[in-house]
Amino acid sequence: MVVLQILFWNQLPLYMIMSRHKITIIIPAFNEEECLPRCLDAIFNLRYPKGGIEVIVVDNGSMDRTCEIAASYDVILLQDKTKKVSGLRNLGANHATGEILSFVDADCVVAKDWLINAEKYFDDTHVVAWGAPPIPPESSTWVQKAWYVVRQELENIEIVDWLESMNLFVRKENFFKAGGFDEGLVTCEDVDLSYKLSRYGKIVSDNSLKVVHLGEAATVREFLKKEIWRGSGNFRGVFSHGIIIKELPSLAIPLYFGLFIPAVFVAVLMNLSLTTLLATFILFFLPSIAAMVKVRKKKAGFLTRIQLFFLIHIYFFARTAAVVARRKSCSPETVSCKNML
Repeated sequence: MVVLQILFWNQLPLYMIMSRHKITIIIPAFNEEECLPRCLDAIFNLRYPKGGIEVIVVDNGSMDRTCEIAASYDVILLQDKTKKVSGLRNLGANHATGEILSFVDADCVVAKDWLINAEKYFDDTHVVAWGAPPIPPESSTWVQKAWYVVRQELENIEIVDWLESMNLFVRKENFFKAGGFDEGLVTCEDVDLSYKLSRYGKIVSDNSLKVVHLGEAATVREFLKKEIWRGSGNFRGVFSHGIIIKELPSLAIPLYFGLFIPAVFVAVLMNLSLTTLLATFILFFLPSIAAMVKVRKKKAGFLTRIQLFFLIHIYFFARTAAVVARRKSCSPETVSCKNML
């Protein structure tokens, strides 16, 4: 009898199966007419009971057809051109009726079984947040492929320190308990939220929760620009979530390359010799070598590792430049969500 019931249940169309949980998918958007249709098409074709999904698009004052496109789907459309991306996500969370919040970016495409695979964590109260690093598109450039080596986890399922907000699940109760996204942060708001959420449970990265990020930096120039922008929020996050030991290397990099290395260079000029030149060379490349050691176990060919070594240098330069240079705060008029997230 039990076997017959299981067989009957498996033959039912998915839309006839009631979900025990309601999920609210929150999508911040600004001038995303190119990517938003692919994002929403993927969401509305998920293998999941349709009654269990609520979709909220939060527009940041788009000047293209973003709102028109969003309105053509069965979504809740909210608009606020005054907020940073953190505020947009919080606005969506405040209007959510689902018990599970899922944050996805407008330039992301979720896999068909994304929610089905995420469901195993819905009732696990030991896990406070879950998701996975977004993967680059199939037609990726060498920059996208090489940098994904840094972002991907070693194991298919792994406890991590933080997750990116473009593929993040969290219970609404825990989200508000942690205070939501810090609206004072322009960048690194996902790192900050993750650190605060970790006080209430584990954060899990699961590679089966596949999301493709269409807006990943494709060239060295885009990569440099994006990392300078992202680095602008590094130090401000400390005032929100406090000092985290594992975050110290990231905070130290601007000081290392912005103060220590220039000081060493001046000292070398005052006492020029082969020994001091060699020591300076080693000191300059030491952080990059340490970073390569850290990713040594990840799957990558020799050429990819050479490319990655180069990108790590660009990353360190960008993070240093973000602190040293005077940066304008991001505004809806100057930065799109594709470049932001």
